[in-house]
Amino acid sequence: MANKLAKNKITVSTQQYLDIAEFREDTVIMRDGTLRVVLLAASINFALKSEDEQNAIIAAYVGFLNNIDFPLQIVIQSRELNIDNYLNFLKQKEKEQTNELLKLQTAEYLQYVTELISLGKIMSKKFYVVISYNPLSDKQKGFFSKLVDSLKPASLIKMKAEKFLKRKAELTRRVENVIGGLASIGINSAQLDTQSLIELFYNTYNPETSANQKMVDVKELRVAE
Repeated sequence: MANKLAKNKITVSTQQYLDIAEFREDTVIMRDGTLRVVLLAASINFALKSEDEQNAIIAAYVGFLNNIDFPLQIVIQSRELNIDNYLNFLKQKEKEQTNELLKLQTAEYLQYVTELISLGKIMSKKFYVVISYNPLSDKQKGFFSKLVDSLKPASLIKMKAEKFLKRKAELTRRVENVIGGLASIGINSAQLDTQSLIELFYNTYNPETSANQKMVDVKELRVAE
C-alpha cells in the first residue's frame, strides 16, 4: 500500500503556482512576459513639516504623478519588529561595562526598552514602489492561451536575452524617471537587487518562517527545474 502511494505521489514545485517566472539582473520576469522592478523608498514625516513645506511636497507629488504615463504600484509592508538580538546586545554591554555610571545608565536604558515593548508590539514599516513594463504582446492572446501560459512551469518560460535586454532598457528609463520624481518630493529610493528581490518575496510569502529562518545567499540556492 505504501509503495502504491509513493508511486502515485505528485511532486510539483511551488514555482508552478507563482506568477513569477524568474529573477534576472535585478528584475522580476512574470509569466506573461511583463517585467517588474521594485524600489525601496524612504519616508518623510509630513505632519512635522510647516504649511509651506507641506504645500511644496503636495505640488511636487502632483507634478510627479502627472509625469507618469505607466502603471505604478505603492506597497506598504508592516512587520512586527523583533529586537531580541538588540536586548541581548545591551545585556552583554552591561556586563562588560567597567564604568559604574555607564553600567547603571545601560541597565536603566535596558529596563526602559523592556517596559516599552511590554506595552505593545513594535512595528516596522517599509515602503516599496513597483514599476512595471508590459510590451502589450499579451493583449493579443486569447483567454485559453493565457490559461495555458499560467499553468506552465516557470522553467519553461525563459525569456530570450535579446528580448529581455530590449524590455529592460525601457523599464530602466521608467525607473530613472520615478527615482528622480521621488527625489523632487524629498524621498530617497533605491532599486532592489536580485538578492533583495528574492528575500522580499520570501518574506512576503513566508512571514512566520522568515522571522526565524533567514534566507541563504542567492548564489547558494538550488532551484528545482
